[in-house]
Amino acid sequence: MESLSTSSSSSLTTSPIFSPSKHALIPTPQSLSFSLPNSNARLALLTCAAQQMNNSPPVPSKEVKLWGGRFEESVTDAVEKFTESISFDKGLYKQDIMGSKAHATMLAKQGLMTDNDRDTIIKGLEEIEGQIEAGQFVWRTDREDVHMNIEAALTDLVGEPAKKLHTARSRNDQVATDFRLWSRDAIDTIISRIKNLQIAMVKLALQNEGLIVPGYTHLQRAQPVLLQHLLLTYVEQLERDAGRLLDCRARLNFCPLGACALAGTGLPIDRFMTSDALGFTAPMRNSIDAVSDRDFVLELLSANSITAVHLSRLGEEWVLWASEEFGFLTPSDSVSTGSSIMPQKKNPDPMELVRGKSGRVIGDLVSLLVLCKGLPQAYNRDLQEDKEPVFDSVKAVVGMLEVSAEFAQNVSFNRERIQKSLPAGHLDATTLADYLVKKGIPFRTSHDIVGRSVALCVARKCELQDLSLDELNSLHPIFDKDVYEFLGVENSIKKFSSYGSTGSECVAGQLDYWIDKLSIST
Repeated sequence: MESLSTSSSSSLTTSPIFSPSKHALIPTPQSLSFSLPNSNARLALLTCAAQQMNNSPPVPSKEVKLWGGRFEESVTDAVEKFTESISFDKGLYKQDIMGSKAHATMLAKQGLMTDNDRDTIIKGLEEIEGQIEAGQFVWRTDREDVHMNIEAALTDLVGEPAKKLHTARSRNDQVATDFRLWSRDAIDTIISRIKNLQIAMVKLALQNEGLIVPGYTHLQRAQPVLLQHLLLTYVEQLERDAGRLLDCRARLNFCPLGACALAGTGLPIDRFMTSDALGFTAPMRNSIDAVSDRDFVLELLSANSITAVHLSRLGEEWVLWASEEFGFLTPSDSVSTGSSIMPQKKNPDPMELVRGKSGRVIGDLVSLLVLCKGLPQAYNRDLQEDKEPVFDSVKAVVGMLEVSAEFAQNVSFNRERIQKSLPAGHLDATTLADYLVKKGIPFRTSHDIVGRSVALCVARKCELQDLSLDELNSLHPIFDKDVYEFLGVENSIKKFSSYGSTGSECVAGQLDYWIDKLSIST
């Protein structure tokens, strides 16, 4: 099963994703569908590129390449098949058309084409966009990539004016611009999904007020914590994930268009005009850097990988807790699967896949790091291989976030099982050490006294709160009857008071913060 759809407002389908930018829809290579932050009313499902190809008329015979003027022979079929990128970069068609409109408008303003030519080009581009979305456009492998497919189709449609569109532009700066636009919108989509998961986790915390669970270090019982406190751990991690993506977005939001192949142009273009039209902060300062930089996608994949690791840890914890050995958590039937041979099985498969897909996202990052590590400046054809890992990473992370939020909305915690498990493990031992410190005993001495107290409990097969005052005094005379206010998980929780701790008042403050920040109605 490739992916799981979990959002009530969208699904991982074979449709392009709706861009959060006001300018564009952004499709993935597999034509992934997302909703946008605060944009449910604008949600649109479009026909996937595969359907477009299936429904298209037969592809005509090969034509002369747009770059083929100095060549006497055409490339072989094997070379053409190996070097084409249209099979996946057609997912950038929205961004490509958007950039071409901005470029044509700038060329007309600068006197490099007439207003009539500009209007003809823009009208033709809009017609091509309509054909693509209706599944009527013929994607031709002999036209290599999304840029040349659209430009050649525009020439077929409107004739001579289309030949002016590539003035002061190269495929090098064109693809860099398209890819930045796509990545910018993908970041906005991922951030919206992060917020949805944060809201689901906070709501889950609110539903489980006062529930104490064992806290673990080294996967061994350590101290009691409020479940709410544990759930908010992931909300904090997700907030840092969103922050990394926002930082990435700010750094990538500079426009390569007009850098041409690598050296810029001697023609009187206005790069600030196209940058502004496309919603960028400014043009990139260095034309060589503009066409060769892929830091922005490395940073995006790095941020995605960290998010995936956080989600994998959540998946691991919930898979463990759903096991019979723990029995702390029960997923509803709606987010569980069964076994083909064992009729009793109820598996938390969505979170297992979340855990599994993290490896895929990390692999996408490693692929792109290795791709870029040996490249000289400026553009190299190797960079054609940068699209698929990014498309894959975004699709995987969005799916992981969506299904995690869906799972969080469909789980319950088994209070009775959890409460029965709490006496095991002497979870109040550190709180007892704190009691001795408050009595003036140095912590290292307190640690030793409590360690011997635990050893006594192990020998007697009892808990610390079961020891009599005489037994405690046999270990140290400073113990008094007020010690029992520190023993037991409930009393232990009450004693936590440091900022950020698992104490009830501290956790309530944390919840209030997130309720306000995420605008959650209670």
